[in-house]
Parts: sequence; C-alpha cells; structure tokens
Amino acid sequence: MPEQSADHPEKHPSACVQLARASLEHYLRTNRLLPVSDPAPPGMQGRAGAFVSLKKHGELRGCIGTIEPVRSNLAEEIIYNAVSAGVEDPRFRAVQPEELPELTISVDVLSPSEPIDSEDELDPRRYGVIVRGRGRVGLLLPNLEGIDTVAEQVGIARQKAGLRPDEPVRLARFEVVRYE
Repeated sequence: MPEQSADHPEKHPSACVQLARASLEHYLRTNRLLPVSDPAPPGMQGRAGAFVSLKKHGELRGCIGTIEPVRSNLAEEIIYNAVSAGVEDPRFRAVQPEELPELTISVDVLSPSEPIDSEDELDPRRYGVIVRGRGRVGLLLPNLEGIDTVAEQVGIARQKAGLRPDEPVRLARFEVVRYE
C-alpha cells in the first residue's frame, strides 16, 4: 500500500472546502455571514456557479448552489451557498453547531452550461444536467453515487423541477470540478 503523503487531500482539504466549512461554522456561531477577504483568496477571484453539499455519516444533509454566478467572486458564492446548504435547504432541518464535526463538505464549481439537443449528449459521470420547462428548472450534479444512467439523472432533475416524465423540456449540460 502506498504511503500517504503530507499533501493527501484528507489531511489538507482544498481551500474551497475550508472556506465552506469556515463560513458555516462562523454563521452558526455568530448568525452573520463570514466576511469575504479583499482580495478574494487565490483561485477564487473569478466568477462561477457553485454547489456546496453537506453529508453526515455518508447521507446528504444539505445541498444548495447556483447554476450561474450571482456573487462578485467564487469565494462569495461559496460563503453564501455553504450557509444556505446548512440552514436553508428545505429538505432538512437547519444544521446545529454540535453536528459540525460530523459533516463532510464538498464544493462543486460549475463550468458554464451548454444547451444540448438530446439525452444522447449526456454522461452522468462526466456531465451534470439542467432541465427547463414551464418556467421551472431542475439540476442534478454529475458523478453522484447511485445515479448510473442518463434516464435516472434526467428523471431526478425533472422531479426536482416538478416536471412530469412526459412534459417537453430543454436540456443543458455542464461539467464540475469537485473539491472534497
């Protein structure tokens, strides 16, 4: 078995994950958003959509994000979305401070989405999907455990948007860089 180096990601989580955790911890302690440093941290000065996912004992505990950037830089996007994932995801009760040590956090930074003409242009391991119809939008990130087919991926995104399987939709795909 290879020896783990000092730079192993589990020992040194990415700056994006560290910022997401610090943001949620700060909010739960103070009820205020973590201030964004000026300038933003290296690698977080540009703009991109981002999702922050929280898991507790391997089970989803919160996930909120933005398809396209709505803040002035990626750092701000992560700060806001980490707090939203922890206290505003309507599927879960708000995270409590005593849960923080049990949470694992990942941050997905999204590439700009591109419209596609058919499900044939999707791959659930590589691409996330966005479905749009009747003024509603559903999104599913790529490479999620238990989602192995395009049909499953699109079906879940339709459900999230409240769209029936037989309704016409417009599809778009995107890639992510996932930080864990």
